[in-house]
Amino acid sequence: MNLPAGSRATIVGCGLIGGSVGLALRAKGWHISVVDTDAAVAEQAVALGIADAIGHDPAADLTVLAAPVGIIPALAAEALESTKGLVTDVGSTKAEICDAVHHPRFIGGHPMAGSEQDGIIGADPELFAGAMWVLTPNDSTEEATFATVSSVIRSLGSEVIALSPTVHDELVAQVSHVPHLTAAALMCLADDTAVEHRALLRLAAGGFRDMTRISSGRPTIWPDICLANRTAIVNGMDGLIAALTDVRNRVDNEDRAGLLELLTRARQARINLPTGFRVADQVAEVAVPIPDRPGEIAAIATLASELDVNILDLDISHSGEGGRGVMLLMVDAELAERLLGGLMARSYHPTLRTLD
Repeated sequence: MNLPAGSRATIVGCGLIGGSVGLALRAKGWHISVVDTDAAVAEQAVALGIADAIGHDPAADLTVLAAPVGIIPALAAEALESTKGLVTDVGSTKAEICDAVHHPRFIGGHPMAGSEQDGIIGADPELFAGAMWVLTPNDSTEEATFATVSSVIRSLGSEVIALSPTVHDELVAQVSHVPHLTAAALMCLADDTAVEHRALLRLAAGGFRDMTRISSGRPTIWPDICLANRTAIVNGMDGLIAALTDVRNRVDNEDRAGLLELLTRARQARINLPTGFRVADQVAEVAVPIPDRPGEIAAIATLASELDVNILDLDISHSGEGGRGVMLLMVDAELAERLLGGLMARSYHPTLRTLD
């Protein structure tokens, strides 16, 4: 279910992410239109070769919403009403958006990619190469919507992972939102101290700079993110406070062995962080008969993610008799049995075929 070169897209919001999507798609032969609240930014997008035209494209096959998360539901409703194409977004919180937008042609999304550069001037067609891109189908998302948007994302070099909107927000709070707020707090603490000790910031070494680098990101997007993901962020910060309290107590109690154990564990966990997605040596096809009803794509795709099985490709074959279809999932052959067992435990009846 691919959209071919020559397809059309509208990018709403032309900052770093929106501009990078436009550049990447245009490099593959897409016709790109841009919409931005700042007319000068839209004109700059055309001048930089990010877009072909300014304004909404009623013939858009895909609309990508790269605006603040608080206004994405309204923008999605507008795009679904004014075009017959698919609509996705790139907001970093998903539950509120996916609760508000229920339409077969909409799927929430979040590319886990960024840059120290800010705004349209930092747009990079290679920004998504090797990145994780989360899709959050809800019970209204059509299988074809998931399959087509996944195909477009993979064409940009990203790995697609499906999560429920709520799980996405819980996980991203831990790995993105809480770290950003922590970096901001550390930077402000150092800034307060620097008032009395002017040499402090000049002495800041690599470790401090690495930890606080993300605090240089655009601040205007973060109030919306924090309000939309308040519960998960507060829970994550409570966990961080508890962990810092534990470290503080080990230091205060002169617990040399405890400190060494904690630091060794942290070092090993950091070394074991994934550095990218592995290309499968052998691919297997898992065929899953499914009833023609809403929510099946969300259930199966999120199950695969829970089992840590990456869906390399996906297709849907609908029965001519109606009422049923077959979802074809291409996965790493080494992990196919894991997915098969998970599907069977959910009362599906999958079959497995290894592809040469």
